[in-house]
Amino acid sequence: MKTYLLKSEPETYSLEDLQRDKKTVWDGVRNHTAKMVLQTMEVGDEAFIYHSVDARQVVGLAKVVKGPRLDPSDATGKFYCVDIQFVRRLKRPISLKEFKDAGWDKFDLVRMSRLSCMHVPEDVKAWILAREQDQ
Repeated sequence: MKTYLLKSEPETYSLEDLQRDKKTVWDGVRNHTAKMVLQTMEVGDEAFIYHSVDARQVVGLAKVVKGPRLDPSDATGKFYCVDIQFVRRLKRPISLKEFKDAGWDKFDLVRMSRLSCMHVPEDVKAWILAREQDQ
């Protein structure tokens, strides 16, 4: 099982929306690097949900329930989407500042701030899960 991070502007589609809807199509990605990441997703993979723009924090966890396929909202036929399902809200959000302060400079969230979909290495995943326990 792999882990990813999916970014969303909370005004567009938030973790609260996903929790209410239970599952959704994760579409609208129009970056070729993010497209390649989406294509590697498999049913059962995990995804941290990150609120971008003003919030800039990891807020929850979802799982992939339907694998990559062409995004029906893309008229060019080049981009992909997946279906994700709400798993849980993090006990506390993990801010972008915390990633930077912890020295995760090589993690794509810090390194490529505009990328909307990325792999999460196991050590970063473990750090997020441990960090959410801190009060």
